[in-house]
Parts: sequence; C-alpha cells; structure tokens
Amino acid sequence: MRNGAGAPITWGDFEKVDMRVGVVTDARAFPEARRPAYRLWIDFGPLGVKRSSAQITAHYRAEELIGRRVVAVVNFPAKQIGPFVSEALVLGAYDEAGEVILLHPDRPVPPGSKIS
Repeated sequence: MRNGAGAPITWGDFEKVDMRVGVVTDARAFPEARRPAYRLWIDFGPLGVKRSSAQITAHYRAEELIGRRVVAVVNFPAKQIGPFVSEALVLGAYDEAGEVILLHPDRPVPPGSKIS
C-alpha cells in the first residue's frame, strides 16, 4: 500500500523476509518491459549474483548504477518478466511523483549483509 499502513504482521512474518545488501555489477535497458525498467545483476556475496528488473529509470541511468549498493528481498520465488527472470526485489521509496528512490546503507557493508 502506498498510502497508510498495511495490515499488521507478526514478528515471525517479518523474519521470513530475507533482505540483503547487494552491489550492482551490471545494469542494462529492458526494452521488453511494459513500463520503463532496467535489468540488473546484483552481487550478494555468499548468495551469489541475482538478477532483478527495476522500474527506476526516472532517477537513475544504467551506467551510474554499477557499483552502487542496494537493498533487496532475496527470497521471493523467481519471476518471469518477459524474456527476463527476476530473482530479487530491489527496494525503494516512492517520491512525490510516484517514482522510486533506491534504498541503500549509509556506510559500506559487505555484499550479502543481512538487513534487520
């Protein structure tokens, strides 16, 4: 939900969500996506490299994403998006125009660091 709080969850529900810090190793245009998006390859350290489709073209250029730390959910099932399989959900906050601003740690942490 964008406006207001969602339904309450338990601590156990929250513990099921595996959020990690990753480093973007590659970012490419995704012309087959319904809405403008990038295909991202993200290094999560011990979890390996996972792919993600992200609708973040309003504020980011593909080349400036490489090397950037991001926060993502890594334990969703893989999702087929056109010809691309997305394996992680990159997290962000919506700005006033409804465009995504990426979440990231404010200090360097190793790829794969768990969010709690």
